[in-house]
Amino acid sequence: MFSSRKKIHKDKDVEPTEFEDTVAQYLFDLENTNQELKSDLKDLYINSAAQMDISGNRKAVVIHVPYRLRKGFRKIHLRLVRELEKKFSGKDVVVIATRRIVRPPKKGSAAQRPRSRTLTSVHDAMLEDIVHPAEIVGKRIRYRIDGSKIIKILLDPKERNNTEYKLETFSGVYKKLTGKDVVFEYPIAEA
Repeated sequence: MFSSRKKIHKDKDVEPTEFEDTVAQYLFDLENTNQELKSDLKDLYINSAAQMDISGNRKAVVIHVPYRLRKGFRKIHLRLVRELEKKFSGKDVVVIATRRIVRPPKKGSAAQRPRSRTLTSVHDAMLEDIVHPAEIVGKRIRYRIDGSKIIKILLDPKERNNTEYKLETFSGVYKKLTGKDVVFEYPIAEA
């Protein structure tokens, strides 16, 4: 029973796609060959994986992991993403925790929904997952004359060398997942 199938658990026993099997196989291979990741990857698995076209010739691999395993994945995030990007040659890898959005309760209902299940909260948490090695230090929403809005995200300059080449991928993935336009920048340090 030691196979790549234990690295992917889908809801309601749905069969994984061919691409998801490939990602699960890569994780399984990493667990067996990479000694520094072996112990950390032992209990981790994914929910789903998808390949997205970002802009032009750029592609991204979005891996959804269970919410309760996100801390385990964050611990090894840099090493895992680096190894997976080698396997996917030329594609950026983004790891996102699976979160559920619950619609507002009906009028007169006594049930309350948790704040963490609101659309806004889930989208904000998704944004933090996408840019993970870097921290978000500021956020601005700019409303244009035509009624559209664009969100400017300021990232921590300490992680600039790890994330700068992926900024286009980050905004493309966030746009595909949420439908919101976002621009990533680094704050200008004052002397």
